[in-house]
Amino acid sequence: MSNKSAAAEIGLARVMAHCGGNPVGAVRFLVRAIAAAPADPEPYATLAELWGDRRAELEQGLEGDGSLSAVLVQAYFLFLEGNMDDAVMTLGSVTGVRPDVAWGAAPWFGDARFLGAVSCEALAEACLRTLDYGHDLDTDAMRERFAPWFHAIDVVSGRSPVPESRAAMARRPRACGRYELAFALCDRADAAERVMWTAVARAATWRVMGDLDRAAASFEDALSLDPANWSLCLDLADVRAEQGDFAAAVGLVERGLAHAPHELSLRAAGAAYRARLSGSSDDLRALIVLAPELTNGSYRTSLIDHACAGPGLPRALVAEARRIRED
Repeated sequence: MSNKSAAAEIGLARVMAHCGGNPVGAVRFLVRAIAAAPADPEPYATLAELWGDRRAELEQGLEGDGSLSAVLVQAYFLFLEGNMDDAVMTLGSVTGVRPDVAWGAAPWFGDARFLGAVSCEALAEACLRTLDYGHDLDTDAMRERFAPWFHAIDVVSGRSPVPESRAAMARRPRACGRYELAFALCDRADAAERVMWTAVARAATWRVMGDLDRAAASFEDALSLDPANWSLCLDLADVRAEQGDFAAAVGLVERGLAHAPHELSLRAAGAAYRARLSGSSDDLRALIVLAPELTNGSYRTSLIDHACAGPGLPRALVAEARRIRED
């Protein structure tokens, strides 16, 4: 949409708002204008007028409306009401659905009132919501669109002592390839208090960067802070498997099973890594039974690939496992 078209949308919205028309219809015109130019303050000013003049009609018309337009304006109305936490979490949901629009460029999102009042916990949750739909965010265009989010993260994490929230926020820049900011958030979190989640965030960042040695060291650090966490045992086992150390991977899975003996992912990983290490047909058969129950398709594929590379395994059994991989 051109700037001229966006101006037309704003004009139509104003006509509807001031001539007794449907304010919800006016909102939809304004959202289209915002999508065309998210940093333009004019549609937000018109929304604020509508909220002040026809709030009851808007509340009734938007109630139960889960459309992107309705959710976006609700984020702004929450800001106008001073509810910064719900405002940012709502904007995070919108951004997760449509990260191709720089919704964070909204003037209110960079406003000092917002940045000074929003909690670190709410911003962290909002950051996680932006990742909900699995879009590819590691591009120059996405890094540019998310620049206001990075600024908010820097400001809010700088004034908050909550290490878990800082660690959670690190996922946002990591997804965009802003690894230096992800590590800076981990450093800030550690400066407040060393917690397991920060070590996990650091490990995940190293892993995405391909530095498996440092990823493994960070997962070891996380396990030292939470020794009974079976999920950490599995994470470290998977890294050891990527490094080709299947003996260590098997040992870590067994350590996890001591805490969660019925956990499906641990049982499947144990079967896969034992099959890879020793060429055990029994373990490959066990994986063939367990693999279809794994909900993560890419992880299922990875385990089958590892297992099928085991020494001396029967070709017919390997072929059966690979058929599961292709399903």
